[in-house]
Parts: sequence; C-alpha cells; structure tokens
Amino acid sequence: MKNKRIVLALGGNALGDTPKEQQEAVKKTAISIVDLIEKGYQILIGHGNGPQVGMISLAFDEASKINKKIPKLDLVLAGAMSQGYIGIHLKNAIDNELLKRKINKNVYALISQAIVDHNDPAFKNPTKPIGGFYSKEESKELAKNTTWKFIEDAGRGYRRVVPSPKPITLMEKDLINKGLDAGFILIAGGGGAIATYKENDKYNMIDAVIDKDYTAEIMAEMIDADLFIIVTAVDGIYLDYNTPNQRILSNPKIKDLKKLLDQKIFPSGSMEPKVETAVKFASSKKSRKSIITSLAKLKESLEGNKYGTHIEN
Repeated sequence: MKNKRIVLALGGNALGDTPKEQQEAVKKTAISIVDLIEKGYQILIGHGNGPQVGMISLAFDEASKINKKIPKLDLVLAGAMSQGYIGIHLKNAIDNELLKRKINKNVYALISQAIVDHNDPAFKNPTKPIGGFYSKEESKELAKNTTWKFIEDAGRGYRRVVPSPKPITLMEKDLINKGLDAGFILIAGGGGAIATYKENDKYNMIDAVIDKDYTAEIMAEMIDADLFIIVTAVDGIYLDYNTPNQRILSNPKIKDLKKLLDQKIFPSGSMEPKVETAVKFASSKKSRKSIITSLAKLKESLEGNKYGTHIEN
C-alpha cells in the first residue's frame, strides 16, 4: 500500500517577495513540509511566482531603457528563471531541515512545462498584467515593435497583458510519478509552469501566465493524490472577509461552494481560483479531499477539522 500523497500549493506568503525575504520565509515553510514527510506522506510541491517573475521582467525592462543592447526578456525565460531560483531556495531549506532531523530523503526541483490548448479563448483575450508601467507613448512604441499588448492599469500607466490559459497536464508527468514512487520529494509546476502547446509535431513555448492553483490541482489529479492543500495568507475560506461579519467556512458542502462560485462571491485574482480548484479536486473522486489553510495552521488543519477549510464529498 502506497503512502498517502499530498500536493501542496504554496502561495506568496510562504515564499517572500525579495530573494533575501524568500531565503528566510522558506525556512519556516520547510519545517511544515518536513513535518508532513516525518508522518510518511509523499509530497509534491507547487508554488506561485507572481512577485518573482514580475521582478525579473521589470529588471530587464528597466535595464533595456538604460542600455538598448540589453534585450527585453521573454516571459517564458522570466518564468524559467523564477522557477529556478524559487526552486533552489525551497530545495535548500528542505534539505537542511531533513539533515537537521537526520531524515535521508532526496529533494528535486523541476523546471516544468504545462501543456495548454493553443485554441484556449485566453489567447484571444489577454488579461493578466505583468512587468512594469509605461507611458502611453512608450506602450505604443513597444506595441509597434513587438507582439506585446497593453492596457491602462488603474491610472498608474500602461502595462503589458498576457494570456492566462488553463493547463491540461504537465510534460513532466511520468518523471514526477516515477520520482514519487522512488520516494523523492519534488517541487514542480512553479508559477503555474511554462505554457506549451503542440502543433505540427513540435512543442512551442508561449508567453502566458497560468494560475498556479490550476496547475497544482492538475498535478494532484495527475499523481492520484489523496489530499490537495492550498497554503495561502488566510486560515481558510471566509465569507464577508475583512468586515465585522467575517466568518470562516470550516466544512462547507461542495454544492454550496459551487453556488457561491456562480454568484462570483470570491475575488477573481485571489480566492476564486483557490475555491474553484479545491472543489474540482474534491469532486473528482470519492476518496479525495482538499484543504485551504495558512502555513501557520497547516499542521493543525491536517490533524482535524477545527482549523482550515475542509472540502470533501
């Protein structure tokens, strides 16, 4: 009988915004992850990369303004860079925590590609803002000389927008399953992974931002996980959040969450994809369960239903 498999989707609060913050943040994250490993769980870790990929893109944008010989960076490359540097910080922190506890396990971080449908409607309607802010004139010039598209962003200037398609699977599916079978701890699907489509017997990478919760949920189904845990900044799903009437949903029914999703109760850029993917995973098989919780309450959320939001059939 195989050990229980968990997919952990780590939000930005588990990573920090700058490289220095990240190195400190992942030390706490690693403690929680190794707690699960000590209990015998097989762990696959996904993570966001919003601040990191934005920082990398912005650095190249600003550098190219100063020196025209420095090229603007494709989002594909910025995504790969962010996967690499987040992955190595996470791996190093988990390695050190394993060493401290004298647990002999191997940790690997994979640069991952997510297969998407090139006909996904998102490609005709790019909506995800990335990178820095430009004046109207700069954005027009860039749009003329590149394939970039721009929108005016809340009075702060013009920003590039890219598509946000849904992932179908990861190209590393077989490697991930074999790695987990061998007892490895794996980090994959970082930042939603690099969007890739197949056409005319060729794989093509494309500038896009895939929501990391969607990719993490796909990974959970892909490895036949028992548990899908979304680690975020809050302790669970709240109604009337940040108001005197706020209340947590501890054990909501799937049908009730679907109604709330239909009513667009949750913010589209933050809690909505978390609720949607948690419901999708829990609905996919009778034995599967999703938990939305904070890093601080992760251990307690696994020990019982008192903490976090628990979703199951």
